[in-house]
Amino acid sequence: MPGSTPGPSLVLLRNADVYAPEPLGRRSLLLGGGRILAIAAADAAPPAGFDCEVIELDGRRLIPGLIDGHVHVTGGGGEGGFATRVPAPALSRYTRGGVTTVIGLLGTDDCARSTRELVATVLALREQGLSAWAHCGGYHLPPTTLTGSVRADIAFVDPLIGVGEVALSDHRSSQPTFDELLRLASEAHVAGLMSGKAGIVHLHLGDGPRGLELVRRALDTSEIPARVFNPTHVNRRTALFEEALELARRGCTVDITAFPVEDGEDAYTAADALLRYLDSGAPAQHVTISSDAGGCLACFDHRGQLCGFGVGDPGAMSATLAELLRRGQPLERVLPAFTTNVAALLRLPGKGRIAVGADADLVALDSDHRVHDVFAGGVPHVRAGACVRAGAFETAAAAAASHAPDPHHHD
Repeated sequence: MPGSTPGPSLVLLRNADVYAPEPLGRRSLLLGGGRILAIAAADAAPPAGFDCEVIELDGRRLIPGLIDGHVHVTGGGGEGGFATRVPAPALSRYTRGGVTTVIGLLGTDDCARSTRELVATVLALREQGLSAWAHCGGYHLPPTTLTGSVRADIAFVDPLIGVGEVALSDHRSSQPTFDELLRLASEAHVAGLMSGKAGIVHLHLGDGPRGLELVRRALDTSEIPARVFNPTHVNRRTALFEEALELARRGCTVDITAFPVEDGEDAYTAADALLRYLDSGAPAQHVTISSDAGGCLACFDHRGQLCGFGVGDPGAMSATLAELLRRGQPLERVLPAFTTNVAALLRLPGKGRIAVGADADLVALDSDHRVHDVFAGGVPHVRAGACVRAGAFETAAAAAASHAPDPHHHD
């Protein structure tokens, strides 16, 4: 933050129960320059001759920072008029939930909200210490871009790594044809080859009966690799989830959304969906979980009119992880869906693992599976459950509130 005092050059996290995501036992981690410099014995001493802060983790489980692959960083919504546009989530909304990396995107509103705004917001999150990238495009075709081309956006604009969320089987989509989907996928795939980026098509799936039909046809009749197609919200209908399992077996990575599910609803919670996926025998590396943070969780009547909505919460990721652990699931079994699997799909080699040379994005969990400490690039953002690093306007808003006049006070 501007005007802040530089911290020590090194940080030693001592006596952590490390899951990398595989269990490594009690270890100490030396952090510096935004990376993990060393993994040593639990009682390791700080290196002599260096300014090093020692943080005792007292045996708390230490995991890689969560990677949220589906975030409306500029805010989503707008389906019920301009007053229903969702504000952008603030920095601490992510970090309090253990999220240290976000992938931003546009949804229904890819008209009033732009790729320029999206890229600017991603860069702002980076300035505040979060790792952030984005997809160009949005629900509709032709996709909104910065350069006029999906291929050029991904190849030449640093934060842009794919295209999406392109809507299928949804009344809000542009009803893309099969040929349009193939052309879009080829643009993303070739751009990924050129740039070393993900080059994926991140696909929003609605409630429509066609489900994943177009993706199945693409795998059956084209040469485009299955990894390019990345459907999300696959747990929103039970039948859609079964379709997603088939695609995962064919090489697609499918994304489960951590949204609320009502009793009796024809959907699976994120925790239920992940366990069903892992128990199905589908490839364990082909499933991820995201939050839809900042998005409008809308419901519509039979006429397509908005009849209610919620807002996606970045904390849904860590809440889902905690639910899985409360059910007795081994941490090493469920953690890859929040970390390594996402990093592999998005071609982010420094993310999703605890290893020497990896980025120092780390989360310590307390005994109740809640987020206790968060380090993004080795910098503390949350300590003992309290936010210690907030966004610029979060701080300003808090200060303004503390100096606001009391409406009940009269001179």
